Amino acid sequence: MSRSKKIYVLLGVLAVFCLITFGVSRYEEKKEQIKNSDEVVLELETEDVTALSWEYDQQTLAFHKDENWLYDEDENFPVNEEKITELLEPFREFGVSFIIEDVEDYGQYGLEDPLCTIKISTEEKDYEILLGDYSTMDEERYVSIGDGNAYLVQNDPMESFEIELKDMIQNDEVPEYDGVTELQFKGSQNYKAEKKEENKVTYSDGDTYFVEEDGEELALDTANVESYLQSLNELNLSDYMSYDASEEELASCGLDDPELTVTMKYTYSDEEDEEEQEDTFVLSISRDSKQRKEEADEKEEDSEEEITAYARVGESPIIYKIAGESYKTLMAASYDELRHQKIFWGDFSDIQKIEISLEDQEYTLTTKKKGDDVTWYYEDEELEIDDFKQALNSL
Repeated sequence: MSRSKKIYVLLGVLAVFCLITFGVSRYEEKKEQIKNSDEVVLELETEDVTALSWEYDQQTLAFHKDENWLYDEDENFPVNEEKITELLEPFREFGVSFIIEDVEDYGQYGLEDPLCTIKISTEEKDYEILLGDYSTMDEERYVSIGDGNAYLVQNDPMESFEIELKDMIQNDEVPEYDGVTELQFKGSQNYKAEKKEENKVTYSDGDTYFVEEDGEELALDTANVESYLQSLNELNLSDYMSYDASEEELASCGLDDPELTVTMKYTYSDEEDEEEQEDTFVLSISRDSKQRKEEADEKEEDSEEEITAYARVGESPIIYKIAGESYKTLMAASYDELRHQKIFWGDFSDIQKIEISLEDQEYTLTTKKKGDDVTWYYEDEELEIDDFKQALNSL
């Protein structure tokens, strides 16, 4: 075959290939047309929804509404209704950025075997929303709502539905407060600390919490009390052991007879009428009954065994597991741990006179103050007081 004939043959093959490629592209374009869109393809008012379920990672969670939201498998489960609202929020106005029309092969978008299937019901209609693959090129999720199309969406619902049952619980909370007026401890400690506006007991203006013992008022260190309250406020109540505790479970966790119950009276501002209100928060904490029994049987206290401890808010049916360090911090609630840890805690610069008895000898130190400078004297002789000041401040 001559060279010119070979060229004509190659050109013919190339032309046929181009025609086939063009035909396939036109066929694909006809079969699945992709176009930009800012269309809202689904609108669901949250209050109209009567049921919500989803299947993700071989787990199915289903909820229905009967005045309040209930968990299908156990209606005693305390559902976080704000979480339900959060899950439904994307579908109030479900907008898309790309539409793929007349889809025949859902598998290429991960919608044949979707990662997550969401079912939503209202009184009038049921909806099924499939979440497929994530397009790394577009950085968007493929979605189907059962209308024959596939969509790419910027607001990916998957981020909200990658959750477990524990994420749907209405956990108890330590309240936000403006001030604490009273702390009462019962169990391993038994006393009450009250906050008083007038301090008639100690010379420190910072002392505001007082304990009454045998008719005598004793001051607590405000900084220690506030540190304890902060630990209480930061307690992590999310790792629930049971959301509908039985008497047996309470006993097993040591909460039928808690090691310590803390009752906090507090004030807060009511946002509606802007008036200060008062309320009470109760927290019980304990190690599990087995660990408590082992200690009662005189097991060595310096054991390296990890603490297993639990907490309960008031009469809540939820039992929470808490960290060992949190247990130790909250159990450190004795008067000796919350009182002033120094014999003398005043401001050294406010002292005017010190009288010292040493080996039957009396010494009197006095001060003269000029501005912020304080000069110390013993029998009119000026003293170098730094070493003594350091010793006094260490008390």
